[in-house]
Amino acid sequence: MNDITAIPDGYKRDAKGHLIPDSMIKPIDHTRDKLVAELVDKARAVSDTIATFKTSVFEDVAAFVQLSGEEYGVKRGGKKGNVTLHSFDGAIKISVASADNITFDERLQAAKALIDECIDEWSRESRPEIKVLVQGAFQADKEGNLNTGRILALRRLEISDPRWQRAMTAIAESVQVVGSKQYIRFYERVGDTDKYVPISLDIATA
Repeated sequence: MNDITAIPDGYKRDAKGHLIPDSMIKPIDHTRDKLVAELVDKARAVSDTIATFKTSVFEDVAAFVQLSGEEYGVKRGGKKGNVTLHSFDGAIKISVASADNITFDERLQAAKALIDECIDEWSRESRPEIKVLVQGAFQADKEGNLNTGRILALRRLEISDPRWQRAMTAIAESVQVVGSKQYIRFYERVGDTDKYVPISLDIATA
């Protein structure tokens, strides 16, 4: 195994881990290497700045919500909810939201088996639209993850079959909240309209 920390003077390590003399590297490759290193260093600095900014925003908003609540004798604690703060003129706003990370336990498999029983019977009665809907709900992505929104949406279907109802109960009871994540978004109003557009902090969309 190559020692990735030991690079002698006058050499560079290539993508395969081989040491290449500087004299054998084309000038354009040297220039590209330097450019990429400089830009990635700047990107890391920007990333650190955004992370620090994000933390401070959450803390400042939480402190303000606490301050506002104290005016009514309310002391907030525990899990923070969603909140939107507008400027006095309504031209800009900040939205802080929490979203639970949901997964399903083994009871989802029981729900799927019950649903499959329903679909097998219904397919003989020419109800293909339900079959397509259910198959799409349980289709995993490339990483093997299920779309929780599609599965939970099945519970909104008005189907009286007892097996379907048991399946919906199994889905509800299989839901596991494995964590939550907070999001913060900044918006500015478009002219004098009631429409707001996001202020992008995403380098890919900015």
